[in-house]
Amino acid sequence: MDRKTSPPPGDLSDADAVAIFSASQVAMVLTNPQLDDNPIVYVNRAFEELTGYVSHMAVGRNCRFLQGEKTRKADVARLREAVATGEDVSLEILNYRANGEPFTNALLISPILDSETGEATLFLGLQREIDGESRHSQSHQLDELVTEIQHRVKNHLSMVIGLIRMQARDAVDGDAFQNIARRVESLQLLYEEMVASRTRTNGDEIQLGAYLGRVANAIAHLDGRPGVRMNIDVPPLMMETEKAVQIGLIVSEVLTNAMQHAFADQQTGLVELMVFQTNDGGVRAIISDDGQGIPEDVAWPGKKSLGGRLVGGLCAGLGASLHVARGKVGTTITLDVPNAR
Repeated sequence: MDRKTSPPPGDLSDADAVAIFSASQVAMVLTNPQLDDNPIVYVNRAFEELTGYVSHMAVGRNCRFLQGEKTRKADVARLREAVATGEDVSLEILNYRANGEPFTNALLISPILDSETGEATLFLGLQREIDGESRHSQSHQLDELVTEIQHRVKNHLSMVIGLIRMQARDAVDGDAFQNIARRVESLQLLYEEMVASRTRTNGDEIQLGAYLGRVANAIAHLDGRPGVRMNIDVPPLMMETEKAVQIGLIVSEVLTNAMQHAFADQQTGLVELMVFQTNDGGVRAIISDDGQGIPEDVAWPGKKSLGGRLVGGLCAGLGASLHVARGKVGTTITLDVPNAR
């Protein structure tokens, strides 16, 4: 078993934060065409490192701020037309970093379509710098990498958006895409673990324990606060990628709910994640906290929150069961996934 304790989030060093959010080589951007001027709603760490623009400098702006004096107007026109028609586009374009330095950006933009209306709900942008000296070999490697990541990202985002759309009619929280950045972060960690797993196996599997551990650490950093610790106890268990992403999203929602709501009136606390394989070949994840507990009159997961609806839909897709035990102190949630391999 790999067992570790995350320090209170306020005590994380810069090195710890970098380790938690270590980025893949491909920069990822999501924009929302449903909002005025199709602004950015998410960027990953690789985007920040590539462009020099940190998240709060980019989110809310149209991607054109990366263009500059020598950016070809024909390339800009191709991008504008593709977005207007909701089509894929791939090209090399001259962009500029925050410090004014130009770089050649191998860019792919692809729409994520609403399954009901066929309209673009989000646009996915994948980017990577290309230098002149090894342009041909880099372009070939980039094509393979970007094509796979594009396929994964679109499928997984479509799954999340589809679950939201399917149950939104009964929703009371209006904003169907709130906190989308955190959910995409969970997927980003999956892609990084996929890359790491490729060094160990050629199959379509990832190391589930390592992935869930990274998700848990990320949530402790994003949603935690000083005084609240997180213990993580996970095995080196391989898992089919498509099941792993659904388990990861469920664990992310449950851990986030605990971090955000369990310790409202407490200065200290503990959240624990334990994962192990069951005798019948399934996987069990146990998430517990010593906080104030979910009130008896509150049904969770339920249809009143986006997180609850996502968990319910994901469990149904996995054929998994979720048990909520409420104690005098804290809550224990047990996820059982059958036939996990």
